[in-house]
Amino acid sequence: MHTAHRFADFQQIVMDYYRAKGRHDLPWRQPLADGSFDPYSILVSEIMLQQTQVARVLPKFTTFTMQFPSIAALAAAPLGEVLKAWSGLGYNRRAKFLWQAAQQVMATHHGRLPDTLSELVCLPGVGTNTAGAVLAYAFNKPVVFIETNIRTVFIHHFFANEPAVPDRAISDIVAATVPDDPREWYWALMDYGTHLKQIVGNVSQRSKHYTKQSTFVGSKRQIRGRVLQLLAEGSRKTTELAGEIQDDRLDLVLADLVREGLITEHAGQYKL
Repeated sequence: MHTAHRFADFQQIVMDYYRAKGRHDLPWRQPLADGSFDPYSILVSEIMLQQTQVARVLPKFTTFTMQFPSIAALAAAPLGEVLKAWSGLGYNRRAKFLWQAAQQVMATHHGRLPDTLSELVCLPGVGTNTAGAVLAYAFNKPVVFIETNIRTVFIHHFFANEPAVPDRAISDIVAATVPDDPREWYWALMDYGTHLKQIVGNVSQRSKHYTKQSTFVGSKRQIRGRVLQLLAEGSRKTTELAGEIQDDRLDLVLADLVREGLITEHAGQYKL
């Protein structure tokens, strides 16, 4: 049984690491002039950070939020411009989901990101964990959510050597250890989890829900990304794309991108 004393010791370890070596300068962790935190910036960062490392997200976050500084600005922009701004970050459907979410917030929430789990998960591209992160970071609500860094921390400290650890077992302890200031606590968990991966490896592989990320090089994901990069520079004919991307799967990728609404095609000419 996990005692209150053990939980307190655990919280101390996490917070000591965060105070000494936490990533306090990340732009989405900076408060506004009134001390509050911008929900839009936090939503953008959370969508970008899905399956993407902080180092890659940082420059893109800065340029993206300069180009689209608010939910209203993003919602009003053409999808092609949003995809161009996202280009190079990968998993480009996230850009379309974020754009659709901004439009939905403008249409149904008067331009203000909602602060309830039930409303947030109704937005395109926002699952339970992303919604939880927004509630904790933007609104400082004591929610429970789990992602890979959080799994790493709790499996390492509370499930040593146990295989196939289910999230429901982790979430009970997450709930028991969330303090009065969940925003800073979850920041600390994220940073400490990144640290643990570096010193003990990816222990979240012992999660029941672990799936190995597919190899990027040579994958359809790589072809998709290259197509969108080329189209960000301007429209291309099928023959031009085939000259740049010599892969038998190109036609399938183009069809997928058209079906998903990420690109359009007319008379053999593709564009964002």
